[in-house]
Amino acid sequence: MHVLGSRILLRPADPERSRAFYGGTLGLAVYREFGTGPERGTVYFLGGGFLEVSGRSDEPPAPGLRLWLQVADVRAVYEELSAGGVEVLRAPRREPWGLIEMWIADPDGVHIAVVEVPADHPLRSRP
Repeated sequence: MHVLGSRILLRPADPERSRAFYGGTLGLAVYREFGTGPERGTVYFLGGGFLEVSGRSDEPPAPGLRLWLQVADVRAVYEELSAGGVEVLRAPRREPWGLIEMWIADPDGVHIAVVEVPADHPLRSRP
């Protein structure tokens, strides 16, 4: 299989609330929009990938679903999101594997890791 592109699909309980969270609160840039009405689709840039919020679901998201978002400065994002009223599930801290992580949740309870890769971490060096 030769994959040409990919994206994560979210079917939120309240699409407008989720668009307000991802586009407004987190400030993700819009890649494209399609359709009309409350279930219309909005695709956001996620660095090297995309997040599509479209449709509606009457069921909660899968309990194992997680998003991983890498940022340049997790402490600055922590301050920004905390000031904006986002519930932080866990404040930033350096993990035993060397990354600095904090955790938040979207309006449907999807857990989101916000991660900084420190300058001295092996992910920053080329093999």
